[in-house]
Amino acid sequence: MTAPLTPHDQPFAPYPGGDTGPGDAGGGRERLGRELGRGALVAVLVAVGGIALGLLWLWLSPRIPMISDGQAVYLKDTEGEEAIGGDGTFVLIAAGLGVLSGLLVFWRARTGGVAVVLGLALGGALAAVIGWRLGVWLGPTTDIVAHAKQVGPKVVFDGPLELRAKSALVAWPAAAMLTHLCLTSAFPRHSDDTPGPPPPPDWH
Repeated sequence: MTAPLTPHDQPFAPYPGGDTGPGDAGGGRERLGRELGRGALVAVLVAVGGIALGLLWLWLSPRIPMISDGQAVYLKDTEGEEAIGGDGTFVLIAAGLGVLSGLLVFWRARTGGVAVVLGLALGGALAAVIGWRLGVWLGPTTDIVAHAKQVGPKVVFDGPLELRAKSALVAWPAAAMLTHLCLTSAFPRHSDDTPGPPPPPDWH
């Protein structure tokens, strides 16, 4: 016949948040890997959106009329604001797409953690660069001297699409991060799997 267990013989539950064994380290690495994977996926998908930015910028940006006298190339309208309008158009489109990407990421990946937010910022920056370079590439040629010789003197032609204020490249990531931050503050995520306090030991 064995003696009954005393309270000191009962195993105690592990301290909440403490190290419960080598299995926790593997689980933590697995969760970190999943989070980083989601962040990388968000960055790639948002960066692909730069194609839409480039096409919209090319379509909506005002053209810069230029003309040649056979010796030099000039702006047809020296007081025109088409060049500034190109930068403004880029900023507006990039900010709108940034807001949209922030909404979509918040909706689809609310449980992604810090990696998803960083992926959103990195993807927005890449999307802005992709949109900029794509618009310039698809737009009128940047070799205006050769183009002027090709069309001939006194003939008006479109100047190249340029982004003069490179600070416009931050419009997408800034708008995306601000949107995501506002939504996160307005609709905080409540975790249902937060561990509660351990149950009291059974002394019987």
